Amino acid sequence: MTAHLVRRAADVPAPDHDEHGYRRRELVGETDGSVHTGFGVCELRPGGRVGAHVHSYEESFHLLDGTVILDVPEGSYLLEEGDYGLLPTGVPHAWRGVGDTGARWADMLAPVPRARYGYDTQPVPDLPARDPVRIDVRDPRTRSFGHFEPAQMDPGKQSQDLLAVSASMRTALLVYSGITVKMMVDADLGAVASTMFMVQYAVDGVAGTHDHPFEETYLILEGVVEATFDDARYPLGPGDLAWAGAGCVHGFTNAGAGPVRWLETQAPQPPSRHSYRFTRDWDYLRGVR
Repeated sequence: MTAHLVRRAADVPAPDHDEHGYRRRELVGETDGSVHTGFGVCELRPGGRVGAHVHSYEESFHLLDGTVILDVPEGSYLLEEGDYGLLPTGVPHAWRGVGDTGARWADMLAPVPRARYGYDTQPVPDLPARDPVRIDVRDPRTRSFGHFEPAQMDPGKQSQDLLAVSASMRTALLVYSGITVKMMVDADLGAVASTMFMVQYAVDGVAGTHDHPFEETYLILEGVVEATFDDARYPLGPGDLAWAGAGCVHGFTNAGAGPVRWLETQAPQPPSRHSYRFTRDWDYLRGVR
Protein backbone atom coordinates (compact mmCIF):
# COMPACT_ATOMS: atom_id res chain seq x y z
CA MET A 1 0.00 0.00 0.00
CA THR A 2 1.42 3.38 -1.00
CA ALA A 3 1.07 6.54 1.03
CA HIS A 4 -1.88 8.90 0.94
CA LEU A 5 -3.39 11.41 3.34
CA VAL A 6 -6.79 13.09 3.83
CA ARG A 7 -7.27 16.06 6.18
CA ARG A 8 -10.75 17.43 6.81
CA ALA A 9 -11.38 21.18 6.99
CA ALA A 10 -12.93 20.68 10.44
CA ASP A 11 -9.87 18.82 11.72
CA VAL A 12 -6.89 21.02 10.79
CA PRO A 13 -3.75 20.69 12.92
CA ALA A 14 -2.49 23.31 15.35
CA PRO A 15 -0.15 25.93 13.86
CA ASP A 16 3.45 24.85 13.49
CA HIS A 17 4.42 28.56 13.38
CA ASP A 18 2.64 31.23 15.46
CA GLU A 19 4.46 34.53 16.12
CA HIS A 20 4.36 38.21 15.16
CA GLY A 21 0.81 37.84 13.83
CA TYR A 22 1.81 35.00 11.50
CA ARG A 23 0.49 31.45 11.61
CA ARG A 24 1.15 28.48 9.38
CA ARG A 25 -0.66 25.17 9.59
CA GLU A 26 1.25 22.28 8.01
CA LEU A 27 -1.16 20.05 6.09
CA VAL A 28 1.44 17.85 4.38
CA GLY A 29 4.99 17.46 5.61
CA GLU A 30 7.90 15.25 6.56
CA THR A 31 6.02 13.45 9.35
CA ASP A 32 3.35 12.36 6.84
CA GLY A 33 5.89 10.44 4.80
CA SER A 34 6.30 13.14 2.18
CA VAL A 35 9.68 13.51 0.49
CA HIS A 36 8.96 16.27 -2.01
CA THR A 37 5.91 18.13 -0.66
CA GLY A 38 5.54 20.63 2.16
CA PHE A 39 2.04 22.10 1.87
CA GLY A 40 0.36 24.46 4.31
CA VAL A 41 -2.05 27.32 4.82
CA CYS A 42 -0.61 30.58 6.16
CA GLU A 43 -2.36 33.49 7.89
CA LEU A 44 -0.99 36.97 8.56
CA ARG A 45 -2.93 39.51 10.61
CA PRO A 46 -2.93 43.26 9.82
CA GLY A 47 0.35 44.67 11.09
CA GLY A 48 1.88 41.20 11.40
CA ARG A 49 5.18 40.34 9.81
CA VAL A 50 7.53 37.58 8.77
CA GLY A 51 11.14 38.81 8.80
CA ALA A 52 13.48 38.39 5.85
CA HIS A 53 14.67 34.83 5.36
CA VAL A 54 15.79 32.29 2.77
CA HIS A 55 14.99 28.63 2.19
CA SER A 56 16.94 25.75 0.71
CA TYR A 57 13.73 24.76 -1.07
CA GLU A 58 11.44 26.32 -3.65
CA GLU A 59 8.28 28.09 -2.44
CA SER A 60 5.17 28.83 -4.44
CA PHE A 61 1.98 30.42 -3.11
CA HIS A 62 -1.62 31.28 -3.94
CA LEU A 63 -3.59 34.01 -2.10
CA LEU A 64 -6.88 32.51 -0.87
CA ASP A 65 -8.24 35.76 0.57
CA GLY A 66 -7.19 39.17 1.91
CA THR A 67 -4.15 41.29 1.06
CA VAL A 68 -0.48 41.07 2.03
CA ILE A 69 2.82 42.75 1.09
CA LEU A 70 5.67 40.59 -0.16
CA ASP A 71 9.16 42.11 -0.04
CA VAL A 72 11.82 40.64 -2.34
CA PRO A 73 15.18 42.06 -3.48
CA GLU A 74 13.76 43.64 -6.66
CA GLY A 75 10.79 45.34 -5.00
CA SER A 76 7.70 45.18 -2.79
CA TYR A 77 4.38 43.85 -4.08
CA LEU A 78 0.82 44.19 -2.82
CA LEU A 79 -0.75 40.78 -3.29
CA GLU A 80 -4.52 40.25 -3.34
CA GLU A 81 -6.91 37.31 -3.52
CA GLY A 82 -6.19 35.24 -6.62
CA ASP A 83 -2.53 36.24 -6.95
CA TYR A 84 0.09 33.54 -7.07
CA GLY A 85 3.85 33.43 -7.40
CA LEU A 86 7.18 31.70 -7.07
CA LEU A 87 10.03 32.29 -4.61
CA PRO A 88 13.05 30.37 -5.93
CA THR A 89 15.51 28.63 -3.63
CA GLY A 90 17.81 31.07 -1.86
CA VAL A 91 15.87 34.26 -2.71
CA PRO A 92 15.43 36.53 0.36
CA HIS A 93 11.82 37.49 1.08
CA ALA A 94 9.61 38.89 3.85
CA TRP A 95 5.86 39.32 4.41
CA ARG A 96 3.96 42.30 5.87
CA GLY A 97 0.32 42.29 6.98
CA VAL A 98 -1.97 45.04 5.68
CA GLY A 99 -5.68 45.77 5.26
CA ASP A 100 -8.49 45.23 7.72
CA THR A 101 -8.63 41.44 7.69
CA GLY A 102 -5.08 40.32 6.93
CA ALA A 103 -4.43 37.54 4.45
CA ARG A 104 -4.55 33.79 4.02
CA TRP A 105 -2.57 31.83 1.45
CA ALA A 106 -1.61 28.29 0.51
CA ASP A 107 2.07 27.55 0.17
CA MET A 108 3.90 24.72 -1.55
CA LEU A 109 7.46 23.94 -0.43
CA ALA A 110 9.58 21.57 -2.52
CA PRO A 111 11.43 19.48 -1.57
CA VAL A 112 9.93 18.95 1.87
CA PRO A 113 11.50 21.01 4.72
CA ARG A 114 13.47 18.83 7.13
CA ALA A 115 13.19 19.25 10.89
CA ARG A 116 16.78 18.08 11.53
CA TYR A 117 18.10 20.95 9.38
CA GLY A 118 16.05 23.69 11.03
CA TYR A 119 13.32 23.25 8.42
CA ASP A 120 15.83 24.42 5.80
CA THR A 121 15.22 28.10 6.62
CA GLN A 122 17.65 30.84 7.66
CA PRO A 123 17.02 34.49 8.67
CA VAL A 124 18.87 37.15 6.66
CA PRO A 125 19.27 40.95 6.97
CA ASP A 126 16.10 42.99 6.56
CA LEU A 127 14.96 43.97 3.10
CA PRO A 128 13.96 47.58 2.32
CA ALA A 129 10.27 48.18 3.13
CA ARG A 130 9.38 50.04 -0.05
CA ASP A 131 5.95 51.29 -1.09
CA PRO A 132 4.30 48.22 -2.61
CA VAL A 133 2.98 48.02 -6.16
CA ARG A 134 0.40 45.67 -7.63
CA ILE A 135 1.71 42.90 -9.82
CA ASP A 136 1.15 43.42 -13.53
CA VAL A 137 0.74 40.08 -15.31
CA ARG A 138 1.48 41.78 -18.64
CA ASP A 139 4.82 43.19 -17.45
CA PRO A 140 7.65 40.71 -18.17
CA ARG A 141 9.60 42.18 -15.24
CA THR A 142 7.11 40.57 -12.83
CA ARG A 143 7.80 37.19 -14.39
CA SER A 144 7.53 35.30 -11.10
CA PHE A 145 3.88 36.23 -10.40
CA GLY A 146 0.42 35.75 -11.88
CA HIS A 147 -3.26 36.15 -11.10
CA PHE A 148 -6.14 33.67 -11.17
CA GLU A 149 -9.89 34.27 -11.39
CA PRO A 150 -12.48 31.44 -11.38
CA ALA A 151 -13.84 32.77 -14.69
CA GLN A 152 -10.54 31.69 -16.26
CA MET A 153 -11.79 28.10 -16.00
CA ASP A 154 -14.60 28.80 -18.49
CA PRO A 155 -13.58 27.53 -21.98
CA GLY A 156 -16.10 29.93 -23.50
CA LYS A 157 -14.11 32.94 -22.26
CA GLN A 158 -10.77 32.12 -23.84
CA SER A 159 -11.03 34.20 -27.02
CA GLN A 160 -8.60 37.05 -27.70
CA ASP A 161 -11.38 39.61 -27.16
CA LEU A 162 -12.47 38.21 -23.81
CA LEU A 163 -9.11 37.52 -22.17
CA ALA A 164 -7.76 40.12 -19.74
CA VAL A 165 -4.27 39.57 -21.20
CA SER A 166 -2.97 38.49 -24.58
CA ALA A 167 -3.63 34.86 -25.48
CA SER A 168 -0.55 32.73 -24.81
CA MET A 169 0.47 29.47 -23.16
CA ARG A 170 0.40 31.40 -19.90
CA THR A 171 -3.37 32.02 -20.31
CA ALA A 172 -4.25 28.74 -22.06
CA LEU A 173 -6.63 26.12 -20.68
CA LEU A 174 -6.25 22.37 -21.05
CA VAL A 175 -9.76 20.92 -21.54
CA TYR A 176 -10.57 17.19 -21.70
CA SER A 177 -13.26 14.74 -20.50
CA GLY A 178 -15.20 17.37 -18.53
CA ILE A 179 -11.97 18.54 -16.86
CA THR A 180 -10.26 21.92 -17.24
CA VAL A 181 -6.75 22.71 -16.02
CA LYS A 182 -5.22 26.20 -15.65
CA MET A 183 -1.47 26.14 -15.07
CA MET A 184 -0.13 28.67 -12.57
CA VAL A 185 3.40 27.90 -11.35
CA ASP A 186 5.58 25.72 -13.59
CA ALA A 187 8.89 25.73 -15.45
CA ASP A 188 7.67 28.58 -17.65
CA LEU A 189 7.35 30.73 -14.51
CA GLY A 190 10.79 29.60 -13.33
CA ALA A 191 9.93 26.67 -11.03
CA VAL A 192 12.25 23.67 -11.09
CA ALA A 193 11.01 21.45 -8.23
CA SER A 194 7.20 21.65 -8.35
CA THR A 195 4.08 22.84 -10.13
CA MET A 196 0.88 24.55 -8.94
CA PHE A 197 -2.33 24.75 -10.95
CA MET A 198 -6.12 24.97 -10.76
CA VAL A 199 -8.37 22.05 -11.71
CA GLN A 200 -12.13 22.12 -12.36
CA TYR A 201 -14.48 19.21 -13.07
CA ALA A 202 -17.80 19.76 -14.81
CA VAL A 203 -20.85 17.95 -13.43
CA ASP A 204 -19.92 14.90 -15.52
CA GLY A 205 -16.18 15.21 -14.95
CA VAL A 206 -14.34 11.95 -14.20
CA ALA A 207 -10.68 10.95 -14.05
CA GLY A 208 -10.12 7.20 -14.11
CA THR A 209 -7.72 5.62 -11.63
CA HIS A 210 -4.06 6.26 -12.34
CA ASP A 211 -0.78 6.93 -10.58
CA HIS A 212 2.35 9.07 -11.06
CA PRO A 213 6.09 9.00 -10.35
CA PHE A 214 5.63 12.13 -8.19
CA GLU A 215 3.55 13.42 -5.26
CA GLU A 216 0.30 15.40 -5.64
CA THR A 217 -1.71 17.58 -3.26
CA TYR A 218 -5.33 18.71 -3.67
CA LEU A 219 -6.96 21.54 -1.68
CA ILE A 220 -10.69 21.58 -2.44
CA LEU A 221 -12.06 25.11 -2.97
CA GLU A 222 -15.55 24.58 -4.41
CA GLY A 223 -18.01 21.71 -4.87
CA VAL A 224 -17.85 18.05 -3.84
CA VAL A 225 -15.68 15.31 -5.33
CA GLU A 226 -15.49 11.59 -4.63
CA ALA A 227 -11.81 10.70 -4.48
CA THR A 228 -10.30 7.21 -4.55
CA PHE A 229 -6.85 6.56 -3.09
CA ASP A 230 -5.59 2.96 -3.20
CA ASP A 231 -9.20 1.60 -3.20
CA ALA A 232 -10.30 3.79 -0.25
CA ARG A 233 -13.08 6.26 -1.12
CA TYR A 234 -13.46 9.74 0.36
CA PRO A 235 -16.03 12.49 -0.27
CA LEU A 236 -14.12 15.78 -0.24
CA GLY A 237 -15.60 19.28 0.07
CA PRO A 238 -14.39 22.87 0.47
CA GLY A 239 -11.43 23.15 2.82
CA ASP A 240 -10.64 19.43 2.72
CA LEU A 241 -7.17 18.38 1.59
CA ALA A 242 -5.74 15.17 0.17
CA TRP A 243 -2.21 14.10 -0.71
CA ALA A 244 -1.12 11.16 -2.86
CA GLY A 245 2.41 9.82 -2.64
CA ALA A 246 4.27 8.55 -5.68
CA GLY A 247 2.65 5.35 -6.93
CA CYS A 248 -0.64 5.89 -5.09
CA VAL A 249 -3.45 4.83 -7.46
CA HIS A 250 -6.12 7.52 -7.41
CA GLY A 251 -9.12 8.85 -9.34
CA PHE A 252 -11.84 11.49 -9.05
CA THR A 253 -15.54 11.86 -9.85
CA ASN A 254 -17.59 15.03 -9.45
CA ALA A 255 -20.13 14.10 -6.75
CA GLY A 256 -22.12 17.35 -6.64
CA ALA A 257 -24.72 19.24 -8.64
CA GLY A 258 -22.25 21.88 -9.84
CA PRO A 259 -18.57 22.16 -10.76
CA VAL A 260 -15.86 21.10 -8.35
CA ARG A 261 -12.61 23.09 -8.25
CA TRP A 262 -9.36 22.55 -6.40
CA LEU A 263 -5.81 23.85 -6.13
CA GLU A 264 -3.33 21.12 -7.07
CA THR A 265 0.43 20.74 -6.73
CA GLN A 266 2.94 18.23 -8.03
CA ALA A 267 6.49 17.55 -6.83
CA PRO A 268 8.91 16.85 -8.31
CA GLN A 269 7.88 18.21 -11.71
CA PRO A 270 6.41 15.56 -14.04
CA PRO A 271 8.79 13.85 -16.45
CA SER A 272 8.46 14.65 -20.14
CA ARG A 273 6.89 11.23 -20.82
CA HIS A 274 4.92 8.62 -18.87
CA SER A 275 3.83 10.96 -16.10
CA TYR A 276 0.39 9.26 -15.98
CA ARG A 277 -0.13 5.49 -15.68
CA PHE A 278 -3.83 4.75 -16.17
CA THR A 279 -5.07 1.51 -14.63
CA ARG A 280 -7.46 0.64 -17.46
CA ASP A 281 -4.79 0.95 -20.16
CA TRP A 282 -2.58 -1.65 -18.53
CA ASP A 283 -5.54 -3.85 -17.51
CA TYR A 284 -6.46 -3.93 -21.19
CA LEU A 285 -3.25 -5.77 -22.01
CA ARG A 286 -4.30 -8.73 -19.88
CA GLY A 287 -6.84 -9.65 -22.55
CA VAL A 288 -4.53 -9.06 -25.49
CA ARG A 289 -2.42 -11.86 -26.93
